[in-house]
Amino acid sequence: MSVKTNNIYGRISISEKTIARYVSHVAMDCYGIVEFTPRNIIDSAISFLRFGHEVKGIKVHAYGDRIYIDLSVIVKYGVSIKAVVEALKESVKYKVERFTGMIVDTINVKVMGVKQ
Repeated sequence: MSVKTNNIYGRISISEKTIARYVSHVAMDCYGIVEFTPRNIIDSAISFLRFGHEVKGIKVHAYGDRIYIDLSVIVKYGVSIKAVVEALKESVKYKVERFTGMIVDTINVKVMGVKQ
């Protein structure tokens, strides 16, 4: 599925995979984020086999003119998890909205662990 919008120049379609890759670049620029990790055993198997086309630890869903993003991350040891997650959400929301021209409705972040 893809995100679709119209403007004065015509119709624009951006795939969810493209948005997920953009989110991965934006999120890795945030201080305190170490890496992404699969959310469950099924995602782990898909990631291991490279069967799926999704970016590990990131799911993007588009419904109408809204974008919903789920992230599974590992944060750096010793940082405030709350502060890192809030900064991550703000950064991803702002940059994805500018990138796509669409509204990011929800960003869910699941912290899977900490790492040095």
